Amino acid sequence: MLAFAPAALLFLVFCVSVWKDRRRFRNAVLLGLTFLAASLGLMTQFRHLPGILGQLAVLAVFLLPAVGMIALALFLISNGMTMVKKEGRRPANLLSLVAGLGIFGLIALVLVLADSESHPVNALAAGLILLVGYVSFLFFCFLGYAFLYGRIKVRGDVDYVVMLGSGLIGGERVPPLLASRLRKGREIYEAQRARGGRVPVLLPSGGKGGDEKIAEARAMADWLIADGVPAEHLRLEDRSRTTEENLALSRAIMEEGDPAYRCVVVTNNFHAFRAAMMARKAGVNGQVLGSPTAKYFWPSATIREFVAVFWEHRAANLSICGAIVVLTAALALTL
Repeated sequence: MLAFAPAALLFLVFCVSVWKDRRRFRNAVLLGLTFLAASLGLMTQFRHLPGILGQLAVLAVFLLPAVGMIALALFLISNGMTMVKKEGRRPANLLSLVAGLGIFGLIALVLVLADSESHPVNALAAGLILLVGYVSFLFFCFLGYAFLYGRIKVRGDVDYVVMLGSGLIGGERVPPLLASRLRKGREIYEAQRARGGRVPVLLPSGGKGGDEKIAEARAMADWLIADGVPAEHLRLEDRSRTTEENLALSRAIMEEGDPAYRCVVVTNNFHAFRAAMMARKAGVNGQVLGSPTAKYFWPSATIREFVAVFWEHRAANLSICGAIVVLTAALALTL
């Protein structure tokens, strides 16, 4: 089974990387490379299948991705229409609709280019496929590992439960998205108390935006107190304006209280993995847990998170994309 040796080696490296720190994006890439190597290894075994089974297996390998791409495009378009209906026509709500239409547009463009008898045009089609393939590979790496990361459970006691803020309704009321984070934080708090562990400090984090009447942390604390949490079990971080500031300022508060603290950070599930990457960068000693989000909201939010992660690693990503463009242009000019 030497065909599966690369996949086994990549999986071993993946496990070691996760063991060292599960908050790294390289874990997602290693997981994707493991799956890719395993798929290639499996394809080498098709020739050992008898007759029609081998042919059907090869057909499935090439047919399933194509069918899956069309199904994904239809799903994204449908979800985009739902987002517009429920959330309005803001640009962020159009992401899944634009992505779905973009997939069909790319399929049509590749088919038109591939049908050309011009070798330079065929080279451009191949370059476009490589470019889209690279971005798609990273997206599915992100999606797969974000799903796995979201399965993390809290083990042992924590000293703090940090809840990341978001915008307020009318500048002072907690919206459903933020209430989901608060309920998750309260759930962790109650579970630790119930098993006889130390009572963790709930740390709402969020400052006062330009269109807000009070700091997000204050509104979150008031919501928790109204829900039965004693005020003495709360500590507010009310100066931050971004997620990075949420984490950095919360870390300063936790280190002041206990330099050896251990925490859990709570955000919505679509944001958990990227928030974990930012928590690692900010030096926060803890993992990130996600709270439930409305299913129709998840696709657009996930696309937005991926774009942000792609841009955070822009040096590597733009270099690879640029190399593909240069190689494609060179082939097109020489053919």
